[in-house]
Amino acid sequence: MSRLHHVPILIYDALMAGLAWVLAILVRYNFQPNTEDFAAIYLFPIVMGVQVWIAWRSGLQRGIWRYASMHDVRLMLNAAFSGILVSALILFILMRLENIPRSSLIFYPFILIILWGLPRLAYRLWCEHSFSFFHPPTHQQKVLILGAGTSGDMLVRDMVRTPQYGYLPVGFLDDQAKLLGGKLHGVPVLGSIDDLQQVVDELDIDVILIAMPSATDEQMRRVVELCEQSHVPFRTLPKLDNVVNGQVDLTTLRDVSIDDLLGRAKVELEWQTIQTNLQKKTVMVTGGGGSIGSELCRQVAKLDPKQLIIFERSEFNLYQIELQLRQTYPSLTLHACLGDITDKITLEHILQRYQPQVIFHAAAYKHVPMLQDQVRQAAYNNILGTKRLADLASQYQCETFVMISTDKAVNPTNVMGTTKRIAEIYCQGLNERTETKFITVRFGNVLGSAGSVVPLFKQQIRRGGPVTVTHPEISRYFMTIPEACQLILQGGAMGQGGEIFVLDMGKPIKIRYLAEQLIRLSGKIPDQDIKIQYTGLRAGEKLHEELFHDEEEFAQTRHQKILLALHRTNHWERTQDLLQKMEQACDVYDEVVILQMLKILVPEMHSEKVLKV
Repeated sequence: MSRLHHVPILIYDALMAGLAWVLAILVRYNFQPNTEDFAAIYLFPIVMGVQVWIAWRSGLQRGIWRYASMHDVRLMLNAAFSGILVSALILFILMRLENIPRSSLIFYPFILIILWGLPRLAYRLWCEHSFSFFHPPTHQQKVLILGAGTSGDMLVRDMVRTPQYGYLPVGFLDDQAKLLGGKLHGVPVLGSIDDLQQVVDELDIDVILIAMPSATDEQMRRVVELCEQSHVPFRTLPKLDNVVNGQVDLTTLRDVSIDDLLGRAKVELEWQTIQTNLQKKTVMVTGGGGSIGSELCRQVAKLDPKQLIIFERSEFNLYQIELQLRQTYPSLTLHACLGDITDKITLEHILQRYQPQVIFHAAAYKHVPMLQDQVRQAAYNNILGTKRLADLASQYQCETFVMISTDKAVNPTNVMGTTKRIAEIYCQGLNERTETKFITVRFGNVLGSAGSVVPLFKQQIRRGGPVTVTHPEISRYFMTIPEACQLILQGGAMGQGGEIFVLDMGKPIKIRYLAEQLIRLSGKIPDQDIKIQYTGLRAGEKLHEELFHDEEEFAQTRHQKILLALHRTNHWERTQDLLQKMEQACDVYDEVVILQMLKILVPEMHSEKVLKV
């Protein structure tokens, strides 16, 4: 039944195929054929039958006339010329082309394309203009489009088709000089993007649409700054890799987000290698209900694992990610396990039962100021929890163990960074003594993750301010949650064991700039509508983060966006002995001894907490 609506189109195309043959013969004889010439005309059923079969095979009947496009024109060209070639071959076999004028074989495909194409074009034009004729919009906003490329072209086309949205395109701005003075669908290219303010004033623009989905972060920052200066509302399209099937229309427009200004060019992954590494394997994600862990689970689920084990301490977070994955991937074998990485009995039960081949270890405490006063909990969870999980992964012959670390582990000035550095050291040491490949992935702050600065700033802006920044010059490396998870997956696929992979995160971003941009994106003016208040560096907080230790040489990998930190060697027996003392101190809640162990294991640690011990 679903294909019945194609039948009228197929019948029409068949009738036009027969008519085109008759017209081709008549044109040959100047519409004055002799009686003998009618023999060729009567052959139209053969030509029509061949043409209908080829048109049906090419899918011409499935084209929607209202949206007839160059794709349909290509199908018509292919069907018409293929049809006449096959028809000529059949007629040659049957009758050696006797009484068939050769020139009519040339006329036929062109006449057929006209008969097929003109009604489709007329119907599309009627649909595009009839709505506005019978239902003219009461008010249309004057729209200026930034970017006269494919996306801009598609946006204008959609505005013409759907005037009920109330958009009237009046011009383009584009930095390509060759486009200046040209027109797209009758809409002129008025100048470069630097001319934005002048054009907005001259044409009384109501809204600006940014049609630049492939723009880099620097280009996007420049464009957004110009839009902000114009004091006109502006919207944008999603990033190119987020546009589904290249679809660009008015429904995909959205507000500019902070990701647009701080994101880098799309990270190209070796998806084939990643899929080979995970396909048909049992994968376990610890901390699977957190910001990073849940995105990791979503990414892994796409790659056809044999089964996915989500290990999470928060019952609510575990419920949420399990529900989402079961709805999205109903055929996925999924095990949602509630537990804590410091609980050795639970860990051993899960590893013994499911035998995971790949473990992504994302479970950790990460809040820097809080952990400064929770030394025992930080060490117990981040160090001893990691140690227990890593030991069991080795015992149960897990193939790959990927530990997620942080740039705060480099020359740490806080307890959290120190605990993550010790976890790195232990995994590297264990890698040399086991068949399991232990790989560390280190990255900076993650935009939008739980506890990150962006949700806090948004909350403060909603309350009317002030937005609190610790220091005017404080800066951080930033990445998005998907970008962080892609690095983790790529590192797990590339690693041979013992590596520390670091994402090339470009230049660090000042937190002050981040706060200012979020205020502007909310439609406010920094330090006028919303105040920025500087509160001073918090306990354990650095002014600037680092990606490598001075003794860690970095090297390129086969992936241009991923660097390799050549790690330092550590004395394994000494490390084991110190961790044993730390565990004993945790059992009696002796934070003084724990801090001493942290300092011995990570001599470069510079923390006021340690200095007081």
